[in-house]
Amino acid sequence: MKVLIATEKPFAKAAVDGIRAIVEKAGYELCLLEKYTDVQQFYDAVADVDALIVRSDKVTAEVIDAAKNLKIVVRAGAGFDNLDLAACTANNIVAMNTPGQNSNAVAELALGMMIYMARNTFKPGTGAELKGKKVGIQAYGNVGRLVAEKAKAMGMEVWAFDPFVPKEKMEAEGVHVPATLEEMYENCNYISLHIPANDQTKKSIGKNLVGRMPKGGCLINTARKEVINEEELSALMAEREDLKYCTDIAPVEMGLFENYEKRFFATPKKQGAETAEANINAGLAAANQIVNFFVNGDKKFQVNK
Repeated sequence: MKVLIATEKPFAKAAVDGIRAIVEKAGYELCLLEKYTDVQQFYDAVADVDALIVRSDKVTAEVIDAAKNLKIVVRAGAGFDNLDLAACTANNIVAMNTPGQNSNAVAELALGMMIYMARNTFKPGTGAELKGKKVGIQAYGNVGRLVAEKAKAMGMEVWAFDPFVPKEKMEAEGVHVPATLEEMYENCNYISLHIPANDQTKKSIGKNLVGRMPKGGCLINTARKEVINEEELSALMAEREDLKYCTDIAPVEMGLFENYEKRFFATPKKQGAETAEANINAGLAAANQIVNFFVNGDKKFQVNK
């Protein structure tokens, strides 16, 4: 059995060593393709492997077509929009992610972004504190729950909206649950996005929602850039000079936001999962899931059912 790690942006050495230990203990062979510069290198590397581990690398229909023996691909991370799920299913390949492994890293970044924007992006001037402010969490999954936990510890009032999580569960955890998403935007000083990018959410965050935020409202995005209606948000920020936007995913059209000094910030490259701990956790989880799949038929984290 051959397992390939294909990472344009490699795992930390500790993660690779840990993955190797897990894979080789199971009696499998581990191969590495790191810092590749041409997709043909990817095609060549997957030609005879049984399992594949990637990070943000795109596993396209062409990659899958080149991988004649591939039975499972695991994206080391929560998102999986870089995997062509239809192509995986058509070729009887199980596609998985590793939910929860980088949740704490993303949650800490979300709170850090709130502080950064509250303190005028660390430029001279009087800033504000998070204590006593309201934060609305859109999607109460692994990351959302951790944001809520940390925000409460900082003295914030936590709101959350997620139609897929029982209201009673959120309320039991000390979270205020509004009747509608619009109500949350109308009442919260900060909104933290944790929604996936799909047909229902793409370009859903725009004037209709953000325009409802109170004076000085700040939108925090550690989710996906596709969920933002960039044109509407830029126009809204031009109308309302009090609104702020901080994102871990650079907009498609950076020029739309370049004039909003102190009110807009984007990380140069996605930082959500970029901690040593998250890097290692996600990699080890991917390796363990592959072994459990081959040994026990475990498909717990399959995303192309």
